Amino acid sequence: MSEYKTLTYKTEDKVAVITMNRPERRNALNTQLNADLLSAFQQAQDDETVRAMVLTGAGQGFCAGADLTAVSSISSPDALYNRIIDTYQPLMGLITTLKKPVIAAVNGVAAGAGMSLALACDLQVMGHNASLMMAFSNIAFVPDAGATWFLMRQIGYSRAYQMAIEGQHITAEQCLHWGLVNKIVPEDNLLAETLTWAKNLAQRPTLALGLTKHALTFAAQNDLLATIEYEARLQKQTLASHDFQEGVMAFMQKREPEYKGQ
Repeated sequence: MSEYKTLTYKTEDKVAVITMNRPERRNALNTQLNADLLSAFQQAQDDETVRAMVLTGAGQGFCAGADLTAVSSISSPDALYNRIIDTYQPLMGLITTLKKPVIAAVNGVAAGAGMSLALACDLQVMGHNASLMMAFSNIAFVPDAGATWFLMRQIGYSRAYQMAIEGQHITAEQCLHWGLVNKIVPEDNLLAETLTWAKNLAQRPTLALGLTKHALTFAAQNDLLATIEYEARLQKQTLASHDFQEGVMAFMQKREPEYKGQ
């Protein structure tokens, strides 16, 4: 188990479990937690034995967003600008380009940048009592940490704008109805059910799963013909992979494939 100051990191059956661990601050993002998250996700990406990842929060909440204690000490508008760029571009950029599936297990509230953190993951599981919240307007801020990008892609302008200007809790049921999350489960079973899902994904051809993630991101920003060409380039990589050969062989031999993510 790796040692971090503001999170715990462990692996279980090819799944890396990253747990933000500032429960006294509802896992609010400060400089140290941001740095630890960057390192932990990179560690999971670099570890060939890890095939999927789970992100969750210790205590009663997933992540309360930016630590306002740190934000209130910022001395100038330029300093705030630099903090947003230096903090959120590397973190959100890394999570959204990881080559392995990442599932957010959302316990309690994911607010502001914490909501962005959950939506940056590929898949989301929420506890029945959990909620997402665009809290920025409640302190006269505009959304940051990529919140507008994530919401526009997933729920469109009207709902995204409503979330942003009202600053209300969006319940797990509403999040599921809007398509913001994939599943809602009883709070007591949140981590167990998320881990089960992650372990199932870890048995699948994770090289192809990671490339599929990249294909979908590309498709959202390009036209049809460019997307087909990009898919063809990715397919060249899968054709040469161990997992493709294993998948075909297992099908021919009528057995379960044993994928390696390679």
